[in-house]
Amino acid sequence: MLDKNSIAKRIAREVKDGMYVNLGIGIPTLVANYIPKGINVTLQSENGILGMGPFPFEGEEDADLINAGKQTVTLLPGSVIFDSAMSFGMIRAQKVDLTILGAMEVSEQGDIANWKIPGKMVKGMGGAMDLVASAKNIIVAMQHVNKAGESKLLPKCTLPLTGIKCIKRIVTELAVLDVTPQGFKLLERAPGVSVEEIKKATAGKLIVEGDIPEMVID
Repeated sequence: MLDKNSIAKRIAREVKDGMYVNLGIGIPTLVANYIPKGINVTLQSENGILGMGPFPFEGEEDADLINAGKQTVTLLPGSVIFDSAMSFGMIRAQKVDLTILGAMEVSEQGDIANWKIPGKMVKGMGGAMDLVASAKNIIVAMQHVNKAGESKLLPKCTLPLTGIKCIKRIVTELAVLDVTPQGFKLLERAPGVSVEEIKKATAGKLIVEGDIPEMVID
């Protein structure tokens, strides 16, 4: 199974030259550290940064320079800082090519729940609802199962929804899957993980066709 950094490395392979990419809170923020060399990508943070770089080295942090998850970040040459109104104007105008989000649950129809667990305190829904409503392409970075070992890839989400039928691809510690009209289609499996293990960890409908290759991480 993959750790969080390996999930981020695999997702970084989905980023293409020239893209504007929004990184959500959690595992997605790690993608900034693994953008392939030679790829010109502009990373956007919804709190008002365009042109984020990787995380700073220890001792080089600037407490005033943070991403949407309140983690310290770096800026690349040519980057800009602006208010959240302009940032969400960019999002709502569909200027973002790819959004990478974390999730608590994803349904086999591509619904996503990632902002609230009933009964628990929450600061607010954040910008996820704008992102899922406006993004051209959304990839979810998430754990395949929760702490109790229960699947987070479900026939239907049980938590309050963030967006409906909007997720295209999912990368977990076990697999890469596409959301299709027929259900979750298994594309790749993590090194050392069997198809049977993925089947047991997936509550939603899983489509397996032919031999499933292992992920390429590096």
